[in-house]
Amino acid sequence: MKKLYTLLLTLSFGTVSSYAATKTVKHTIKSGETLYMIAHKNHTTIDEVRVVNNLKKGETLKLGNVLTVPQNTYFPDKKIVKHTIKSGETLFTIARKHKTSVDKVREANGLKLDDMLKVGKVLTIAENTYFPPEGKKQAPKPSKIVKHTIKSGETLFTIARKYGSSVKDVREKNGLKLNETLALGKVLLVPRNSYTKGSTKIVKNQKKITKTKHSKKYAKKKKSHIKKRVKEQKLARTLRKVKTKRSTKKHNGFSFDNIFFSRNSNSKSKKITSLAKKKLGKRYVWGAIGTKNTFDCSGFTSYVCKKNGISIPRTSRAQSSYGKYVSRSNLRPGDLIFFDTSKRRKGYVNHVGIYLGNDRFIHASSAKKKVVISKLGKSFYSRRYKGARRVTS
Repeated sequence: MKKLYTLLLTLSFGTVSSYAATKTVKHTIKSGETLYMIAHKNHTTIDEVRVVNNLKKGETLKLGNVLTVPQNTYFPDKKIVKHTIKSGETLFTIARKHKTSVDKVREANGLKLDDMLKVGKVLTIAENTYFPPEGKKQAPKPSKIVKHTIKSGETLFTIARKYGSSVKDVREKNGLKLNETLALGKVLLVPRNSYTKGSTKIVKNQKKITKTKHSKKYAKKKKSHIKKRVKEQKLARTLRKVKTKRSTKKHNGFSFDNIFFSRNSNSKSKKITSLAKKKLGKRYVWGAIGTKNTFDCSGFTSYVCKKNGISIPRTSRAQSSYGKYVSRSNLRPGDLIFFDTSKRRKGYVNHVGIYLGNDRFIHASSAKKKVVISKLGKSFYSRRYKGARRVTS
């Protein structure tokens, strides 16, 4: 019995120390909040919030109480793997390979700060458990200075734009006054790539050097050539439209989609959208995959596909790499569409739905707490759209 108590005590200390290493925040409970809402907001789990704050299951939250909440401890793609150390490897290269951090590798394997890695030793590693910190803006690199000899027809604006600089920078570098005339053959010092959008305004109204007859003729020729190319492009577009209309008539009302996509894939698409619509209004539960008719977004799509004989990955991020890529203009009912709905738009997929056609899609919404139909053209979803995949063909 003494050995059992010792083991339990060791495990409890290990749990506490692992939370100590995790970044935590203080959260004051507000009216209407639940443990799920607090955990979801900080990208952690309900169980972890309970453990850190010694809360019992079913315990009522009190308004104004301050909770210690771990941040970024929920990893939907987490996977435990074994890694055998090879010659030349470091903890950093191993951690980066498995998308985790050096601290997490040390913690999982009981490694101290100065421990040497032994070739052939097997490490236990939790993959996909690294949240990259918000990137710091790097200080701009010093601009490279180039020498430019002024030619006929050039202005400060054209010279600055050529080298990715600004009129202001060129003036300052050469001590030029605001209305000073540029002299042909004069050599200017120009900072290369010193212009950043929004930092300075490019001044277009500069005094031009007198153009020669040759430069005027060249400008006229260039203008006429551009007009000719525009006419040719318009004519080509018109011919393509005519050919498309003729080809669709030849196929007795069948469009190219009917030719390239089999009846089997169309029937599967109908079955997918039909089953999805039957789940309208069913409750959203984080991590649910159909148990008691509850779903989260990727649980909903994987459930509907599985019922139609299509096996797809569990998470939205993994689903976004499965199946055939489809452009937004070629979306068909049954296609999976993906979004980045995070507040700071971290740049990766975290939400998925099923396209129904007519600019509508069905999805398990965490905001609405149920399965709903939304418009893809709505500004919120349109701006966060990340792509689409076809799993029926």
